[in-house]
Amino acid sequence: MDKGKGFSPPAIGGASLLAVFAVLCLTVFALLSLTTVEADRRLAEAAAQAVTDYYAADCQAQEVLARLRAGEVPEGVEEKGVAWAYQCPISSAQELAVEVRRTDWAILRWQVVPAGDWETDDRLEVWDGTLF
Repeated sequence: MDKGKGFSPPAIGGASLLAVFAVLCLTVFALLSLTTVEADRRLAEAAAQAVTDYYAADCQAQEVLARLRAGEVPEGVEEKGVAWAYQCPISSAQELAVEVRRTDWAILRWQVVPAGDWETDDRLEVWDGTLF
């Protein structure tokens, strides 16, 4: 071995740097794709649950309507002038409100409405212009 010459690392050329940069970019894009897919999966599951809950409430409302047509007034049904009115819960935040005219069984209202009272949040803190 020649002791006069020192060890020199291999020179990294432009092609090697470009390859390293490409691998890093592809890794970042792969991670971004995974997070996007996970967010889309959660959104799809929430949408599927919302549709399932709506159709369960719709089925319950149809059953109440069938009982009304049979001459039975189920619990929770109110007489509202010439109509019957009732609500079927969809979720903790929504319910299906139904109104049916008693004379010809015409549906006057079949609407998703908020379940609770809506309260405004007017606590918006706006800067008044004073510095200290």
